[in-house]
Amino acid sequence: MRRTRLCTGSLFPFGEEPWRLPLSVSRHMTIRNLYESLVIAFSTYSSIPMPRVDWNDENMKYTICFFPLIGAVIGGISWLFAALAAALRIGVILRSAVLVLIPLAVTGGIHLDGLLDVADALSSWKPREERLAIMKDSHCGAFAVIWCCAYFLASFGVFSEMKTSSPSCMAQLLLTYMTARAYSGLALLTFPKAKNTGLLRTFSDRAMNDRGARILTGMLAAQTALMILMAPVRGLSCSLAGAAGFWLYRRLSEKTFGGITGDLAGCFLCLEELCMAAVMALVG
Repeated sequence: MRRTRLCTGSLFPFGEEPWRLPLSVSRHMTIRNLYESLVIAFSTYSSIPMPRVDWNDENMKYTICFFPLIGAVIGGISWLFAALAAALRIGVILRSAVLVLIPLAVTGGIHLDGLLDVADALSSWKPREERLAIMKDSHCGAFAVIWCCAYFLASFGVFSEMKTSSPSCMAQLLLTYMTARAYSGLALLTFPKAKNTGLLRTFSDRAMNDRGARILTGMLAAQTALMILMAPVRGLSCSLAGAAGFWLYRRLSEKTFGGITGDLAGCFLCLEELCMAAVMALVG
């Protein structure tokens, strides 16, 4: 199959002249395909209503590259609410509770489901194959409930300590939501997989892994630079926390499960967001 040629170091999947945006990018990739990739990303990883599109190889090549945009939506809504809360002088308890629930409302809880499944699997202390089987079980165990409560309690505490009235702080929070998803997408494209089935494997098999990884790496570089420019110490601290979480994700997933799964990806995303937000609150 003939593929679209990329300029060396380019961050765009459109070819060497992305500013021209031709109607047909190549014989196999069009603007319509990219739009449908965006729709697939939002319909899979968010609860935002989207039009129906076909899930085929062409439409799913760059789907994961649009994943960080869902983080931009979460961050944008959080920023708007924080501004409204400051204007109306809403108390810290209600403000923090709403900020905790905004990501859950936008994503529909798809990533939190992974966190709970992984909590059950790790708390079982069973061999690798049995842990993978536990994550496939639709039932919720006691440890999942315990860790769910702990996650929300920690998130509430973090947001209650964050200076949400500061525009630069909320702008950095928006970037952390995008960064966590860029890292998650990069892991999907580059990390070994624990299983040959599942939604994560479907996206990985149909993605343009090398090009997608370059695009997501470029996004991470841009987001990191912006965070550091806004507030150098806080931005650098958040960036280091995100990179450390990414490294630990690969190390622990390979050692404990033999690779990543959809549930592990969801667990990583929840904890990555929480850790980066915690660093923002502490450093701020």
